[in-house]
Amino acid sequence: MVERQLPKLHTGVRFPSPAHLPIKTGLKVKEMKNKTIVLSLGLILVAGGLYAADPFEGTWKLNESKSQLTRGTDKDTKIVYNSRLIRDKVTVTADGVEGDGTPIHSRWKGKFDGKDYKVTGDPDADMRSYKKINDRTLFMTAKKSGEVVAQGLIVVSADGKSQDVTLTSPDAVMSVYREKGKEKTTEKAKEKGFRNKAIYDKE
Repeated sequence: MVERQLPKLHTGVRFPSPAHLPIKTGLKVKEMKNKTIVLSLGLILVAGGLYAADPFEGTWKLNESKSQLTRGTDKDTKIVYNSRLIRDKVTVTADGVEGDGTPIHSRWKGKFDGKDYKVTGDPDADMRSYKKINDRTLFMTAKKSGEVVAQGLIVVSADGKSQDVTLTSPDAVMSVYREKGKEKTTEKAKEKGFRNKAIYDKE
């Protein structure tokens, strides 16, 4: 019996070896990296938006022509609110002058929770508290040796461009400074109290 050999088929089609197959793994990794970058940028923008949303954040300069200040009282010419410097706390720094022209630089660190926190550099107060009434309003209390020396409201305008600070003192408040070992009574000390309305512009 004679075996027949089947003819070889030539299809003309070549099948690539596994080594030549396109690999899509790198593409997927690249896509994941791009998504991660986009997500990170999104989180940064959200965080930035939270800081920007705080109407008190930033530098405020006194607009003296629009303000009503009692003669002889201290005045802050520049106030800076910074909630990024210390986590979960706000830093409030102020530069100004006393009633007799002596420069002032005060610094307060704390929370807007109505509790007393130490303030340094303020000749009339050693403790201060801020209580948030709403997103644009704070109630501030300043104390010296446990006694209230001033209270008032701090209100940011709806457009966020100006700040209205109204401070009043109890009738018995007397501001006394010591100069060269002697007590010096200022104009403010001669008054029964004061009511100041200061307008600040956002820088």
